[in-house]
Amino acid sequence: MRGTDRETGKLFSYASPESLVPPDHPLRAIRLLVNAALDRLSPTFEVMYAEGGRPSIPPERLLRALLLQALFTIRSERQLMQQITYNMLFRWFVGVAMDVPVWDITVFTKNRDRLLEADIARSFLAAMLTDPQLTPLLSTEHFSVDGTLIEAWASMKSFRPKDGSGESPASGRNGERDFHGEKRSNETHASTTDPDARLYKKSPGASATLCHMGHVVMENRSGLVVATAMTHATGTAEREAAVTMAKDLSGSHRITLGADKAYDAAGFVAEMRQLGVTPHVTQNTKGRRSAIDGRTTRHPGYPLSLRARKRIEEVFGWIKTVGGLRKTRHCGTALVGWMFTLTAAAYNLVRIPKLLAAAA
Repeated sequence: MRGTDRETGKLFSYASPESLVPPDHPLRAIRLLVNAALDRLSPTFEVMYAEGGRPSIPPERLLRALLLQALFTIRSERQLMQQITYNMLFRWFVGVAMDVPVWDITVFTKNRDRLLEADIARSFLAAMLTDPQLTPLLSTEHFSVDGTLIEAWASMKSFRPKDGSGESPASGRNGERDFHGEKRSNETHASTTDPDARLYKKSPGASATLCHMGHVVMENRSGLVVATAMTHATGTAEREAAVTMAKDLSGSHRITLGADKAYDAAGFVAEMRQLGVTPHVTQNTKGRRSAIDGRTTRHPGYPLSLRARKRIEEVFGWIKTVGGLRKTRHCGTALVGWMFTLTAAAYNLVRIPKLLAAAA
């Protein structure tokens, strides 16, 4: 018998988002890890908010929603609010009941800025790595570092002389502008859209673009991100950020830090050794003398570090493709760095359940 295509609404519904999520869905394991890390951050959240007044969006729900944006490659926070409105899986993960209206986008953005001021993304990454199940799987001695370019949310037409001179773009949306014969550099020009962006190219044959530079430190045992940084894109930014992050890693015991040829500089190697860090840097002998000598290369751990270091490219690949940060949709080093750190935490969340299952 043929069924009838007649829609009948029900006055009451007894289905909960929990019952609609399959028991083996990957988000179940991820949500447990996220909730455990958020519980550890509860004292920090208490300090951030006043005791009285109108309740704001719970910070736990803000972070869960932003993690969904990275995990499911949602291109904007406006689209994220739309997805949470009708996607039962998203409502369950964030913790929004079926009959509760989703927040207005401007309200969501204003509340997210509070988390930015408190640098909650970095605190969340650290809280996640202190999980008792996870700490035995992390290396405390061997790490790798690298940097990558994050294209800025600014066009080349916005790269204008700082003194206000130069030809103005033609009127109208996306007006034409002639750059012929104009010498542009970061010393004389700046983007009017994102002043923190810098004109930079990472290799001689590449074209220069307006970008920021993101940095990651990865532990070599499980390939998880343990530290991040966001800086202006300069020729020395990678080494300077590596020194800063290495200071937080080095403690009472000596560690190794793997890196590519861009870090093969005498000043950087000397600073690492002063910090008690063994620089396992790839030797750059093209037309020059490497700062890495037999004191480092003679040890069997040196080639192992160089081999493990390549896995850091998997982090950048995921962050730029799935995480959607090949070109950022935010302006300013602080906000771009905050989203970069949270996206790195989302990368860890994808890998951790698999690591725990393999270790069980």
